[in-house]
Amino acid sequence: MPDKFYLTTPIYYVNARPHIGTTYTTVVADAIARRKRSLGIETFFLTGTDEHGQKIERSAEKAGCTPQEFTDRVSAEFRGLWDRMGLTYDDFIRTTEPRHKQAVQKLFALLRDQGYIYKGSYTGQYCVSDEAYVDVPPGAPCPECGRPTETVNEENYYFKLSAFERKLLEFYQEHPEFIEPETRRNEVISFVKSGLRDLSVSRTSFNWGIPVPGDETHVIYVWMDALANYITALGWGSQDPSRYDRFWPADLHIVGKEITRFHCIYWPAFLMAAGLPLPKKVVGHGWLLFEDNKMSKSRGNIVRAETILDTFGAMKPDLPKAEQDRFGADVLRYFLLREVVFGQDGSFSFDALVQRYNSDLANGYGNLVSRTLAMIGRYFGGVVPENSNVPSLVSLTKLAENFTNRAIPLYSERFDDLRFSLALETAWEMVGQLDGIITASAPWKLAAKDDADSRAELAAILYAAAEAIRIITALVYPVIPESAAKVWAQLGQGHITQANLKDLKWGGLKPGTKLGESTPLFPRAEKEAITRMNEMEQKNNPAPAAASEPGNEGKAAHVSKLRSLLDGLAVAASESTNETAAILALESAVAETVREFVSGSEKRAPANPVPVKANPPATVGPATGTPVMPAAPSTGTVAAPAAAPALPEGKISIDDFAKVELRVAQIKVAERVPKADKLLRLEVDLGDETRQILAGIAEAYAPESLIGRKVVIVANLAPRKLRGLESNGMIVAASVAGGRPVLAGFLEDVEVGARLK
Repeated sequence: MPDKFYLTTPIYYVNARPHIGTTYTTVVADAIARRKRSLGIETFFLTGTDEHGQKIERSAEKAGCTPQEFTDRVSAEFRGLWDRMGLTYDDFIRTTEPRHKQAVQKLFALLRDQGYIYKGSYTGQYCVSDEAYVDVPPGAPCPECGRPTETVNEENYYFKLSAFERKLLEFYQEHPEFIEPETRRNEVISFVKSGLRDLSVSRTSFNWGIPVPGDETHVIYVWMDALANYITALGWGSQDPSRYDRFWPADLHIVGKEITRFHCIYWPAFLMAAGLPLPKKVVGHGWLLFEDNKMSKSRGNIVRAETILDTFGAMKPDLPKAEQDRFGADVLRYFLLREVVFGQDGSFSFDALVQRYNSDLANGYGNLVSRTLAMIGRYFGGVVPENSNVPSLVSLTKLAENFTNRAIPLYSERFDDLRFSLALETAWEMVGQLDGIITASAPWKLAAKDDADSRAELAAILYAAAEAIRIITALVYPVIPESAAKVWAQLGQGHITQANLKDLKWGGLKPGTKLGESTPLFPRAEKEAITRMNEMEQKNNPAPAAASEPGNEGKAAHVSKLRSLLDGLAVAASESTNETAAILALESAVAETVREFVSGSEKRAPANPVPVKANPPATVGPATGTPVMPAAPSTGTVAAPAAAPALPEGKISIDDFAKVELRVAQIKVAERVPKADKLLRLEVDLGDETRQILAGIAEAYAPESLIGRKVVIVANLAPRKLRGLESNGMIVAASVAGGRPVLAGFLEDVEVGARLK
């Protein structure tokens, strides 16, 4: 095991305040840093803010202040939020700091002295939003963000990026682990193989940047400036490079997928030219979508982490404000690492946040801890009992020990491979196993008996439960540090940051240990929490005033009608035993509303619609910026699509059937939905993920009879809300006499996750 670890977040651009997307990246880095430290590895965790560039200069002008005043204010908001959440970064670098400026100038001079920088002139398109040069025609939008580009014609210094095309490809081949996930790696390699051009690394059309040494009419390109932070923060180029000597090269750069190219092409090329070691790994994670849309100021759907901290913190009014904030941070941290598959796009909603909190933290881990420690307090005076070797319980308590010992390395492997969601799934499988053992052994019944054997059995069960909780708590500490620290103290283990978690194994909880003071952990969140968070964000992100535009009154009315229709039919569907019928009814009603809207739109259309132009101009390809011409010139009208062959009534085509993804799933959790007599909430394992599905089968199947059963589900059905809960898929069942559902199943053993064809 290495004795040091250096990881970084990107430095966040201060054009806008922090939001939940930037929070996600930083929380992931913090969880990794906490785990490394808990294993005894000296860890350096860097974050910070990127504060130069044309966009910042313009934003400051718009705000009526100087660029420095603007960056001071926004950078303080980032640092203030990270501190409020209790994030354990070791340094916060700002690109306006003297230590950074001096080192960047030294890097520029070094590359120039090595012959890799020369003076020239640039004419082309520049995306101010991304602070990036783009290869598109004048007037074309940026291929990355879609915003307008500006034509730039100015004297520049150039970096010989083209000289590193072969070297970069060789490096990628020799170090396949350098770029993750595989999709990002393929994108980068494809970009490099398409040919690299020399890169402009200075600007003269604005002043807000680091001056080029010896030619201060130029400022250094913001990306060369920003990327260098990973070494300037360590002291490279200063009089004391000891921290650089200790920690460089970086073990892990965590970035968003939209800036992977800069980190995997420009950054290693700069380092190669300077003769410096390259970082070991760059991971480009996906976007965090708010209800399936990318967050942006223009959409008005930015979600602030402060909203979650305030809402969940208020659920613990007796705690000091700092502890309330860190509790809210735990809730957000757990959701982000459990719900989002790291590396892929993930979806965030307040409904999903509350649902995951209640099911996993309040009803799962929190309830397990509370009832176990309460029973030790009640039956053993708050002292950990002896681990008695009771013959009648050996198989049961041994099950807890064996499962836990298997789970420890599996959790560690998954977490260290950055598969956080699967790691946490492993931990919560332990929670479920332990709950099952306690329910099966019924310690409260043993406590009612007044004999030595029952007392020994009770002690064995509660010791096994407490020891399993200790191990679960140690594993999940990097994810929910505030809550885990409280549980650790309640177990009588002192402060978790001082514990040695490197050699975690069964038996570390010593009998006779006095438990600490027990306090409530995860109070249940009610629906009002969702309403409160939505209202807070609506105030923070006022919707654009679009109703004044012609025709928008009718649009708004149809949207309102559609929302009411969906809400009403969702409730009706939750009471139906025939899910298919409910979905068909829903689709029919939605289609009718859409038809009404389209009809209204046609009535509002201008009397003389603009004809389609013949030979439209070239458009820009989505990834490369290469001009793409239409397949054939237009004749001025749009040709109608060829009619599909008619199908017999009641029949579908093979293409229609191919759209339905049927998969084998195993039911892990089954419980009744309150106030819905026919509805069950199921958690099903698909092999690569766990889903929540709501099914109207409660009158035909007892929840406990379904645990472990393999079923068929429609896996690609769009999520829908029933009784305020989200259902992600549909259980396949036959409707027999009286409408009673019978689940589809298998005679042979079928692998979980298998697709049906």
